[in-house]
Amino acid sequence: MTEEQDSQVHAGELVVSDEYLPERIYLLPIHNRPFFPAQIQPLVIPRKRWESTLERVGDTPHQVVGVVYVGETAPEKLNLDELPRTGTAVRTHRVETEDNRIQFIAQGLKRFKIQRWVSRKPPYLVEVTYPKEEEDSSDEARAYALSLINGIKELLPLNPLYGEELRHYLNRFSPNEPGPLADFAAAITSAKGRELQKVLETLPLLPRMQKVLPLLRKEVEVARLQGEISEEVNQKIQERQREFFLREQLKVIQRELGISKDDKTAEMDEFRERLEGKILPEAAQKRFEEELQKFSVLESGSPEYAVTRNYLDWITCLPWGIRSDDNLDLGHARKVLDRDHDGLGDVKDRIVEFLAEGRFKGDVGGSIILLVGPPGVGKTSIGRSIAEALDRKFYRFSVGGMRDEAEIKGHRRTYIGALPGKLIQALKETETENPVILLDEIDKLGTSFQGDPASALLEVLDPEQNINFLDHYLDVRVDLSKVLFLCTANQLDSIPGPLLDRMETIRLSGYITEEKLAIAKHHLWPRLLRRAGLKKKQLSITDAAMKQIIEGYAREAGVRKLEKMLHRILRKAAVELLEDEQTTSVRVGVKNLEDYLSAPPFRTEQLMKGVGVVTGLAWTAMGGATLSIEASQVHALTRGFKMTGHLGDVMKESANIAYSYVMGHLKNFGANPKFYNDAFIHLHVPEGATPKDGPSAGVTMATALLSLALNKKPGKLAMTGELSLTGQVLPVGGIREKVIAARRSGIFTLILPEANRRDYDELPDYLQEGLEVHFAKHFKEVAKVALNAG
Repeated sequence: MTEEQDSQVHAGELVVSDEYLPERIYLLPIHNRPFFPAQIQPLVIPRKRWESTLERVGDTPHQVVGVVYVGETAPEKLNLDELPRTGTAVRTHRVETEDNRIQFIAQGLKRFKIQRWVSRKPPYLVEVTYPKEEEDSSDEARAYALSLINGIKELLPLNPLYGEELRHYLNRFSPNEPGPLADFAAAITSAKGRELQKVLETLPLLPRMQKVLPLLRKEVEVARLQGEISEEVNQKIQERQREFFLREQLKVIQRELGISKDDKTAEMDEFRERLEGKILPEAAQKRFEEELQKFSVLESGSPEYAVTRNYLDWITCLPWGIRSDDNLDLGHARKVLDRDHDGLGDVKDRIVEFLAEGRFKGDVGGSIILLVGPPGVGKTSIGRSIAEALDRKFYRFSVGGMRDEAEIKGHRRTYIGALPGKLIQALKETETENPVILLDEIDKLGTSFQGDPASALLEVLDPEQNINFLDHYLDVRVDLSKVLFLCTANQLDSIPGPLLDRMETIRLSGYITEEKLAIAKHHLWPRLLRRAGLKKKQLSITDAAMKQIIEGYAREAGVRKLEKMLHRILRKAAVELLEDEQTTSVRVGVKNLEDYLSAPPFRTEQLMKGVGVVTGLAWTAMGGATLSIEASQVHALTRGFKMTGHLGDVMKESANIAYSYVMGHLKNFGANPKFYNDAFIHLHVPEGATPKDGPSAGVTMATALLSLALNKKPGKLAMTGELSLTGQVLPVGGIREKVIAARRSGIFTLILPEANRRDYDELPDYLQEGLEVHFAKHFKEVAKVALNAG
């Protein structure tokens, strides 16, 4: 670009150059609307996709690029054969790169038509021709040109922006040139892109002006209508302002006469009264005085008035220095926990130990407890019981699915509708500095462009940091160290490591049948009767029927399904009491249970038996489960190994390890060492539609394969453990849940990894009662117990 051209660019006086236009130019697709030769305006394009194109254009002496309109089509979905053949050659000026976009001033030069594609991949390169625009000096063309000029004159007073664009146009063209005049008139309209593209593709002058004139007249009408609407709105605003001033004058007169107190003064007095008896930190007191001073000088019609008033409302509602006294009586705590929950003895002991430590320390603030367990085992209700045992206020909110960190740390006051975070809202609602706050479903936190709530919780749940927690809305430090935080989760896998590290984990496993029966009798059934307004003598259910519901209809780890089944019985019994006047009471027993609940979906489990069939123990998010594994020889024609049962990658690896180990050690266990040489083996885990995965079935699979090779039936037992290639039995998780699953299925002989002995020893006595447990370090010990082999 010459010095003269550069000076014209900076002065905003871009002119059409008479330089030779190239026959080959790079293409730049644009989406909003077509570009016309009479236009000069900035263009903004994505940097990642088109930076290389503009770099190549910058290396050319002419710095010309072809702009072609592609509508709403995404760049990666462009079909080059469907692209318009007509576009506009523009010269690029003042190309600037910023972050992920490129901005430059485009100076429209001339229409072009694509003749041939040189490069069909970005950067696109095409051969073009520049159609010559023929002049039309007929009377009809002059009449249309005059109409276009009149339309532009009508637009100028309605919007000042049109005047600026007209100035650029007149710097380049004569107002008597009808071709550029038609292009300019089309460019300043807000018509749709397809309509403008048709104008761009119309080369004959008269048809082009015939298309542009209706678009221009429509633009004039729209601009005139907008002006009328704006004038009407301004008039209404003036009327409201007059009404506002009159009301303000009335308030001043009433105040001078002592008839009423000024609203603002009354609110300021209320804010000061709220802080009486509260102990604000120095920074918070200073901020309060600053905001109150600002509030005193603001007019009630000012936008800042409502923002400041809301801030003062929040900061004065917080319980600065107000705490409830903790009840650290361990006997009271045990009484509350036993009253609200049956079972969970180990969990109750952990909570009492936690409270005992707090008694010696003087308070239990600043601690974070994580309750982990399957759905429906009572995690949230335990949180309420802890709050009641301590005589503290309780506040619960769910963080499941939360994607915005402002929910935790608050919105900044610059945003409309800004609010403090949930923790500040909890302090306001509980009116104490030391409530029990339960963060429910912490394993289901989300992440989005609005931030990471899990990271925002790091400061909240760190006792070393939350003493000076900063909420973005309040913008003053708040002490959360006295709060007892409780969190609940179904599993630990999805909780970020740094967040999990700040919490003390207490596991709640599933309930066995006896515990569920006690919960149903003492809690679920009485509560359902109370809610329905029924008396015990009107509706009763036998213990045997409840046990049948637990084993045949509600086998999940928690008790939600059990409560639903009991509620279903209650509803049907209520209908029976109302419809049959002779019936004054209903008694539900085992014999008539199916009349209320239909046939049970779960039958008494018939454990699979036979050669090559072994029962394993598995852990799921819903609790423990038994898992039968079958191994069978399909034929003896060739060696092979096939697995079915919807197995995940980890279980497939376990199966291959088990197959390799057993095949290599058949002689050690007294089996035919050549058994697997010509045998095609099929290993199957029943219930194939259910996905299964996890590192705890290796020992079970190896036992099934060895049973097949020995042609021996294993005894009535269940096992769990992972297997290494050298035969080591590796530890697994979920021992409590697996023991409960074995008891539920009537299996009392178990094989567990030696490394899990400590986990078994920690189980309560009622779970260990009647069990015969063998702990194995090596697979030889498993084979000895299960198959008397080795």
